[in-house]
Amino acid sequence: MLNEIKKDAQTRMAKSVDALRHELVKLRTGRASTALVDHIKVNYYGSDMPLSQVASVAVTDSRSLTITPWEKQIVGAVEKAILASDLGLTPNTAGTVIRLNLPALTEERRKELSKHVHAGGEDAKVAIRNIRRDANHQVKELLKDKKITEDEASRSETEIQKVTDAAIKDVDDVVKAKEQELMAV
Repeated sequence: MLNEIKKDAQTRMAKSVDALRHELVKLRTGRASTALVDHIKVNYYGSDMPLSQVASVAVTDSRSLTITPWEKQIVGAVEKAILASDLGLTPNTAGTVIRLNLPALTEERRKELSKHVHAGGEDAKVAIRNIRRDANHQVKELLKDKKITEDEASRSETEIQKVTDAAIKDVDDVVKAKEQELMAV
């Protein structure tokens, strides 16, 4: 029973760290990455489809992406989706090939993005602490119902704290890595 609580907390904490990683992938750094356009949805025959399902996306060099739609008719829809997205990029179209040039980030923009990364890290830490609180609450309920002893409860809370510390260290590592990527010129 206690192992199940610990495993559940561990799984949920790992999901929080993964969610942070997924969120930070969308941030535009100095380098081009196909992950920048993963979240873009294109109106394709009346339904919204992920960009990766209607076109191939490739990194041509460190500052540009090439998007090649599989059908010529959808080029306009892909352009509209890029313009409507939160990327702030203007597509350049040459026939059926769409190019996205990523401008170099200014120092001010880098610092702003760094603050955003830290805020995401703090949100992930809060989520992890909430998971720890829930797990400790479950342990206390078991103790109150006399299903476990006080020694088992304190041992379990110590183990949950170790899992929490490991998850928070993972969050710090993810934030630090993204910040280094942002500050690299």
